[in-house]
Amino acid sequence: MLTLERLRADHADALLAFERENRAYFARTVPDRGDAYFTPDGFAARHRALLAEQHARVCHFHVLLEDDVLIGRVNLMDVADGSAELGYRVGERAAGRGVATAAVAQLCRLAATAYGLTSLTARTTLDHPASRKVLTRNGFTPAGETTLAGRPGLLYVRRELAATPPLTPGNRG
Repeated sequence: MLTLERLRADHADALLAFERENRAYFARTVPDRGDAYFTPDGFAARHRALLAEQHARVCHFHVLLEDDVLIGRVNLMDVADGSAELGYRVGERAAGRGVATAAVAQLCRLAATAYGLTSLTARTTLDHPASRKVLTRNGFTPAGETTLAGRPGLLYVRRELAATPPLTPGNRG
């Protein structure tokens, strides 16, 4: 069973292990976080900073668990004026099973009901078709071009979060 949990201090060890295990996998489609991120001290400092941002309600960070094993993360960043930017990553072992689609659907519901948001944006690189599918299956529409760490990408937007995303062929969410 998939569960989203709000990021806590005690998630740090499992989250660092998840990030290390999936570093090469993620680097194929998203900018790498850099070597310092993966060191115990570097990760601990970053984790504390994320918790501080969350406490200030600037961001809302979540881990995705399947049977109590951390398999992904789904986040809302830069919360302001009823909007936020969605970011997510699902580990290689969970890829291709609709996990990201389901997690994004859960977070869209939380964004509207728990956080009072009305719209979300998301960005993905052009060479990441699976991420584009996750977004469109969850009611996001392309809204322009962007770059991520020098790589070409697309900006997506979803308005009216309280509305259920349209059903599309293959929607596993």
